[in-house]
Amino acid sequence: MNRTVTVIALCFLFAGIASMAGCEERQNRQPALTCLELPPRSGAKGDILILLHGYGSNEKDLLQLAPLLSDNLHFISTRAPLRLSPDRYGWFPIEFRQGEIIINREGARKAKKPLIDCIRHIIREHNPPQGKVLLMGFSQGADMSYLTALAEPSLLHGVIAVGGKFPEAATLLNRNPEVLREVPFLVIHGKYDDVIPVKNGRKSQRWLERHLDKLEYREYPMGHEINIDAVNMIRDWLRRSLDHSL
Repeated sequence: MNRTVTVIALCFLFAGIASMAGCEERQNRQPALTCLELPPRSGAKGDILILLHGYGSNEKDLLQLAPLLSDNLHFISTRAPLRLSPDRYGWFPIEFRQGEIIINREGARKAKKPLIDCIRHIIREHNPPQGKVLLMGFSQGADMSYLTALAEPSLLHGVIAVGGKFPEAATLLNRNPEVLREVPFLVIHGKYDDVIPVKNGRKSQRWLERHLDKLEYREYPMGHEINIDAVNMIRDWLRRSLDHSL
């Protein structure tokens, strides 16, 4: 049986519900975030993996990895709020300084609130088994994963950050260090990443090693991408972190 993708606008009070071709579309006059939802193949409730795409992409991007990662997870892929052009979105504006991408702190702060609100809504709406919700972000989505975990670690049971930049003021942003310490992290970076160089991954490794009990850090011979070795690592880490067959 084919798995279906449900198009939903999450994190709002529903103004109306419509269905088309087996897909359910929920709309609101002012939805906070739009997402694509891929339920577990079994139809039963599953642990939730929330996907955060990179700058210039959209919610369809990372969802393509779902069949390679798990049949039993409930995937919810979010669309970033900043519209760049048709089908291209970002979490916050990009800044460059001395040839490097810099996190726009004000833009990231504005994007973080609706994302956290959305995660809270997902937890209430779906009530996952044992409340397990994980974040997986690529590039700017990895930046948002870091920021969300630092701000609200109690919402999460794991974070996967691929090809991202670690926040400069992480220690100041770490609001609940004892809770954050218990959240497992998997950080992956490409050795040949020419968009966000590998030194950024190594920087995140150094900070997280001091502040987490469970960190796995991996580098792969790839650029700014997620290759099959990284996908296999993510699948294995999810299996171990959730302690069940995927």
